[in-house]
Amino acid sequence: MNGHEVVAVIPARYGSTRLPGKPLAAIDGIPMVVRVWRQAIGARQFARVLVATDDQRIAAAARQAGAEVAMTSARHPSGTDRVAEVARSIESEVFVNVQGDLPFIASEDLDALAAAMRAERGLEMATLATPIASPEEWRNPNVVKVVCDLSGNALYFSRSPIPCPRDGAFPADALRHIGVYAFRRDFLLRFAELKPGRLEQVEKLEQLRALENGCRIRVIAAGTASLEVDTQEDLARAVTFARGYGAAQTGENQ
Repeated sequence: MNGHEVVAVIPARYGSTRLPGKPLAAIDGIPMVVRVWRQAIGARQFARVLVATDDQRIAAAARQAGAEVAMTSARHPSGTDRVAEVARSIESEVFVNVQGDLPFIASEDLDALAAAMRAERGLEMATLATPIASPEEWRNPNVVKVVCDLSGNALYFSRSPIPCPRDGAFPADALRHIGVYAFRRDFLLRFAELKPGRLEQVEKLEQLRALENGCRIRVIAAGTASLEVDTQEDLARAVTFARGYGAAQTGENQ
């Protein structure tokens, strides 16, 4: 591969606080990390897709499915740090951190994210967002919201309901952040060396570290809302969705 290609990395660790063993959680019989990998290899913009983990159980499940695996340090505090370790050993211009708790992330949305980085060489970082569907979702602190400037760059990410109208009404243009990040390689390696900032520590959102250090993050519109699995309740919803999706696919092929 050449240095101008895009590499996708799926960071996966076993010790999730809210859902231990999350990458191996079965969604209609398929480990979640394998579902994420399948979506990533469906993207046309990626020259290479790797699962990055420090756990042999996750590595074994990924390899059994056919995935390329990179074994990484157990000391990484975040998925981005794990992606940065992979990037240090691979010469490629753009790396996409496809978080391992997005089992139904649309391949087309991953392509759109990679294409945005290719189209604008001065862009250091980009991510995805989709419209928020309901007031309940908007108020949910587990749903990360983002507000943008007129050029589509992120102004702020928050667990709070933003933008927050004075009358408290649900804003129709509210956006939910989808935790996939594209990085220019040199910025990714710098980012991994930065200390967490105050806002990042308050909100527990690592992308705020980039904003606090003056980085511009382009927000790309995702065509499909992607279910994020953080809790047992999310996992149950994912299983229900997978079964419905599989049935729909079978019906189409008959």
